[in-house]
Amino acid sequence: MKKITLLLLMVAIALPMQTNAARKKDKKENTINWNQVADGMTQALIKHFWGANFEGYPDRYYFNYGSDLSVMTTDHYWPQAHAMDVLVDAYMRTGEKQYKNLFPLWWEGAPKYNFAGKIKPEDPWWNVFVDDMEWIALAQIRMFESTGNREYITKARQTYDDWIWSTWGPEDEAPWFGGITWKTDVSKSKNACSNGPAALIAARLYNFYDKAKFKDGKVRNAYLNEAIKIYTWEKNYLFDRETGAVYDNINRKGQIQKNWIFTYNVGTFLGAAHELYKITGDKQYLEDAVLASNYVIDHLSGNGVLSDATSGDGGLFHGIFFRYFVKLVNEETLDYDTRKKFHDYLTNLATVMAEEGVNPNTMLYAGRWRKAPADNEPVGLTPHLTGCMLMEAMCILKPLPAK
Repeated sequence: MKKITLLLLMVAIALPMQTNAARKKDKKENTINWNQVADGMTQALIKHFWGANFEGYPDRYYFNYGSDLSVMTTDHYWPQAHAMDVLVDAYMRTGEKQYKNLFPLWWEGAPKYNFAGKIKPEDPWWNVFVDDMEWIALAQIRMFESTGNREYITKARQTYDDWIWSTWGPEDEAPWFGGITWKTDVSKSKNACSNGPAALIAARLYNFYDKAKFKDGKVRNAYLNEAIKIYTWEKNYLFDRETGAVYDNINRKGQIQKNWIFTYNVGTFLGAAHELYKITGDKQYLEDAVLASNYVIDHLSGNGVLSDATSGDGGLFHGIFFRYFVKLVNEETLDYDTRKKFHDYLTNLATVMAEEGVNPNTMLYAGRWRKAPADNEPVGLTPHLTGCMLMEAMCILKPLPAK
């Protein structure tokens, strides 16, 4: 009896201590000014990566692949879209014209430096990688969303109609039975990275159809039908309905690559699912998005964070996940416990990054959660963009409702 009483007393003492510790943690998180961090990181993006900032390169309207001219290759087209996405984030959040003023310059520079554009001189935005064109089109739609400039979405629509949707199918060809291809010269490799973004583009063309004042071409509902068709194909072939994993591809031999599960593919899948849920009200889409999100949290994370990603294409993967995940976290029809789990996860990631991964002097992030880059350390464009996207996500993350 004495032991039980002593144990109860110890628990009673420990509980307030745990509560106080939790309160201190919450207070610490609340002291981070997310807008200030996002501003600093976006300014760092422009200062260290925007090519025209550097002496001798006045017309380089392009984001360099490495900070401070450390890597200037133009063999990487798709990060350009995500750099513009970050500028759109900043412009929509702040309304400051310094961001908007870069839009027409990038509009000139991106196709000029597109390494594959010379193959099709009639369309310098074209790229052999279908997903590269998709990322660009998604950025262009957001540029339209933030400015109302119809030129941006008109180009995105043309790219989708001519170069993306045209790679769909054939629907009677076994074992693929449809799907958007990964590369224009590899027609039988159907990848998550080409289907998730395609479904998003189609859904957004449907959403913005009237605002864009489209008069000719496909009718509005055609885009919704295509978005559903692409999403359903990806769900049937690359989504594990038990675990929530999104597999990378079904290759030219008809084999599904189940060993590669990347956050960006989960991000665009759940993003498309959430978009279709908002359009149709069908809760199955929302359930798919939740299951995919839980896979990232429960299977791709360790000690509360994702893997470090310091360079190359992989440096961007987590950022794309954050972009679409935060919109799901803000979904008010989610049950409270799910929303809180997602909210806490995202907040913890951002807190670790802001406190340990971002250099407070340069405001650069090099893809390591718990180690900031040194002041003079070259940083890759892709990991820094991931950092920017997480900070922008925190700026739009809504507080949890009272339970």
